[in-house]
Amino acid sequence: MPHEVRGVVASRQGEPVSIQPIIVPDPGPGEVLVDVQACGVCHTDLHYKQGGISDDYPFLLGHEAAGTVSAVGDGVTEVSPGAFVVLNWRAVCGTCRACLRGRPQYCFATKNAAQKMTLTDGTELSPALGIGAFADKTLVAAGQCTPVSSAADPAAVGLLGCGVMAGLGAALITGAVAPGDSVAVFGCGGVGDAAIVGARLAGATTVVAVDLDDRKLEWARGFGATHLVNASKVDPVLAVREATGGFGADVCVEAVGSPKTLEQAFFARDLAGTVVQVGVPTPQMRMPDLAMIDFFGRGGALKPSWYGDCLPSRDFPALVDMYLQGRLPLDDFVSERIGLEDVEEAFAKMSRGDVLRSVVII
Repeated sequence: MPHEVRGVVASRQGEPVSIQPIIVPDPGPGEVLVDVQACGVCHTDLHYKQGGISDDYPFLLGHEAAGTVSAVGDGVTEVSPGAFVVLNWRAVCGTCRACLRGRPQYCFATKNAAQKMTLTDGTELSPALGIGAFADKTLVAAGQCTPVSSAADPAAVGLLGCGVMAGLGAALITGAVAPGDSVAVFGCGGVGDAAIVGARLAGATTVVAVDLDDRKLEWARGFGATHLVNASKVDPVLAVREATGGFGADVCVEAVGSPKTLEQAFFARDLAGTVVQVGVPTPQMRMPDLAMIDFFGRGGALKPSWYGDCLPSRDFPALVDMYLQGRLPLDDFVSERIGLEDVEEAFAKMSRGDVLRSVVII
C-alpha cells in the first residue's frame, strides 16, 4: 500500500521550497523503503532548487541522510527491515566496464529506484541524487543503503552520504595523502573541513587552510589545520609556499569549484604534487588559462574527485567505526538540528556561510 508522507519539494525555479504531501510506493524488486531519521542540508540540494543541475521540476530534495529500513522488495539481500543505514548515491551496478575492471568506485551505471514517488495528484517527483530524503520516508535502490552500527547518531553519520565523505575521500583516497605530507585546502566549508580531517587522519604534518572568511578559518583550525591563510589579505600561493618550506604543498585540495581557486591550488603545490578538485563548478565555468609549459613543467597530477572516490559499502562502515571510537569528529560538522519546515531558512544560512551543516531531524 502506498504511503502518504511529508516531503520538501522545489516546485519551480526561483520559488521557495514547500512541505507537501507526497506518495511513496511500497518497494518493488531491488528497492528499499527507508524511514528517514536525519538529512543534512547540502549545497547540491540548493543547486537542484535553483535549476543548476536540471530543469526536471518538481524536485524532492534531500540526499545526505540516515534512517531505518522499513521494508524491502523482492530479491533484496543487502539489507533487511530494521537495519540502520546511511544512504548513498553510488549504488554500483556490478556489470558496467568500470565495475568489471575492479573499479566500482567509478561505476558508470549507478542504480536508483525504478518506481517514482509522486505528488498526491500523480505528478512524478525527481528525487535529488536519486534519493529524496527531506521526507518521512523515501524509496531507493537497495545498493543505496549501507548498513552501519545503530549506535551512531543519525545526524552525524548521515553526513557521510555526501559532503563529508567527499572531503574525506578527496584527501584519503583521491589525493592519497601519506604520513609526513603537506596539504593545502582551498575553501573551508563542510567539504574542505572534511578534507582537513582526512589529511590529519592520513598523517599529514602540515595542513594549510585557505579561505576568505576568518570565521571559517577558525573552524578549520578546530578540525586540525596547522596554518590559516585569508586569501583576501595575502597571496595564497605565496602563503602556502611559505608554510611548506618554500616548496608548495604535496597535495592541494580545491573545495570551492572555482577557476580562480583551482589555478591557485595548481601553483601552490610542490613540483610533482597533486591537485584534487572536489568543489563542484557550474556548467558555465571554464578551466584556468594555463600555459602548457606550466602544466608540463610542474608535473604531478590534476585529479577530479567524484564523491571522494569512495565505495560506500567499503568506506561507510569503517568511518562510522572510527566515529564511534572518537577518532572522526562527525558531530562537529552538525551546526544545528532543524525541522522540515526550516529547510528554506537553512539554505539562506548556508549561502551566508553561517553553518557547516544544518541537519533536518525527522
